[in-house]
Amino acid sequence: MGKAIMVIVEKCLACKSCEIACAVAHSESKVIEKAITEASKPRKRVTVEAVGENSVPMQCRHCEDAPCIAVCPTAAIHRSHADEPVLIDQEKCIGCKFCLMVCPFGVIYASGDGKVMLKCDLCIERAKMGEEPACIEACPTKALVLVDEKDLAADRRKRAAKELVASSEQAKKRKKAPPHQLKPNK
Repeated sequence: MGKAIMVIVEKCLACKSCEIACAVAHSESKVIEKAITEASKPRKRVTVEAVGENSVPMQCRHCEDAPCIAVCPTAAIHRSHADEPVLIDQEKCIGCKFCLMVCPFGVIYASGDGKVMLKCDLCIERAKMGEEPACIEACPTKALVLVDEKDLAADRRKRAAKELVASSEQAKKRKKAPPHQLKPNK
């Protein structure tokens, strides 16, 4: 997968703007005032979960070896290319819910009538127009960020390297300090 939605947990306010924007982006009209009156009510594909004092927007992770693709009996769940999101072809989906049972993140949902399954598609139609996913655009605190997986890995390596250097420098300072100034590790 080329792109992924990263969640910065400490920035999430649990305002659910991402949920509303997602539902509207997947509505027929794409306009909130009209979407709420549509016959087929818009459904979100992201859910903000409370975890202790934190909140975490959860959506499809577009797994590299996606179990939902493997279990789908009609091949409705598919990926066109390794760098593209996992998608559900609504015409092929029979609503068997096998995908829901195997999803390790619990982010596949039944449609309002239960006939087909829904999940995050990284707003593929918006992406074709050069736009970000609706949840990212709507987040007032920028807790959701669309990142390139290569950049994400590089960022993680840099942070880990900084932590190692800081830890090493702290250990050096301890060795130089007189014994009465040493503080025990907590």
